[in-house]
Amino acid sequence: MAALLNNLFGGSKPAASPIPAGDSDFADFAEAPDPSPTPFSAIPSAASFGGLGAFPTGAAVPYTKWYNIHERYSLTDFKQEGVILGLIVIIVAIHLFGTSINRKKSKSWINAHASVLKKEFALVGFGGRGPSAEDVEGDGLAKSLANDKPEELLKEKSLQEYSTYATGRQNVAFVDVNLTLLKRYSPLSLVAEFALSLFFDSVSAPVERLEATLYPFDGREALTVPGQLPGAPELRKDKSGYDGFVWAVVNKETMKQLRDDRYDVSITSTKDHPKLPNWATIMTESAEITDFLLTPELIKAIEEAGELLEHLIITDQPIDQPQKLDDTIPKKRLHLSYRLPSSGDYSKLLPIFEYFLRVTDILVQGAHFRPEVLRKVKATREETVKKLQKADDDEKAEERQLEREKAKKLKRDLELKGLDAKAQKKYLEKEKEREMKKMQKKQTQRG
Repeated sequence: MAALLNNLFGGSKPAASPIPAGDSDFADFAEAPDPSPTPFSAIPSAASFGGLGAFPTGAAVPYTKWYNIHERYSLTDFKQEGVILGLIVIIVAIHLFGTSINRKKSKSWINAHASVLKKEFALVGFGGRGPSAEDVEGDGLAKSLANDKPEELLKEKSLQEYSTYATGRQNVAFVDVNLTLLKRYSPLSLVAEFALSLFFDSVSAPVERLEATLYPFDGREALTVPGQLPGAPELRKDKSGYDGFVWAVVNKETMKQLRDDRYDVSITSTKDHPKLPNWATIMTESAEITDFLLTPELIKAIEEAGELLEHLIITDQPIDQPQKLDDTIPKKRLHLSYRLPSSGDYSKLLPIFEYFLRVTDILVQGAHFRPEVLRKVKATREETVKKLQKADDDEKAEERQLEREKAKKLKRDLELKGLDAKAQKKYLEKEKEREMKKMQKKQTQRG
């Protein structure tokens, strides 16, 4: 052993060992080391050191599983990670699947209604001006629709909301169309909404619906049409104004909710009409208005739409209860709402949608009623205006009273400040006497 250490560390022959003779613990070091080299076969193997350390060239390396990952671990060691990855894959797949279904349904709607919109309006969607009137006839329309991109006709506001816009038509300033679809990309949210609708009447069950709002010109073309001046001959000849009123065809299932949510239809009276299906009713301010608007074309469109139709409203009043006098200024609009069919067949809903776009022409031509009818229509509005005027006057009177009291208190403080202590005490005593006399006088008047 001493020779091995000497060869490894290059030690030279030491002096005589001072180890005392006869000590068995240091017997190996009792003599001087041998300078001759030790044969290679005499070097101990790595196994003698527990398999650790560096191995000389040519030495046998013992086999161990730490060099093979597949032998160190098995699939059972990754159960938790596998469950997490599986859930992520399922969530992503459901999200992508639900989103793709919503996009297909929205494209199906715009493909069915694009032809109607293109015929009625010069600009549809968000891709700029469409083809001219001569190009939307026959093969020209099909060709123009084929060149349109879906993202230009219909805009994706969110994963469940889509919208389109159209303008450029006589008697119509513009129309906004919004599609609301189910949250197929989030089944948990969808189930929660359905569950809440079962327990709370104020929460309605989620449905897929179209909501369209049309804004007529109402004689204000000069404010929106560029290059036109107020009072121009062409504007007077094609004046688009009509009398204001509130009239609606409503599905009875949604009638109560509609009356609670909207101020404009809440001022109307509900009357069934023999020409309408049992599920529909009329909300109107005058029977003469109903006789004028309930045309055979509209009745046929309502029957074809069926119970998918929720409401068709013609109004000049705000949706929310007016809180100020400015809120009572008439703003004419038309609203259409219907549920989207699960089959994706819109052929029965196209007539009511087309009538909705064209009804402004009927209003401009004939919605000019007798003074007796208009007096009845204006009576409700005037009553609301009087209530708001009274509330406004009371508020102003209260403000004036507060200003007077503030000025009176300021004058009193200035008077007290200019007096000495004795005069201030006398002033306060007189003020207290006046207040007591006022209280006694009020009690006497009440008695």
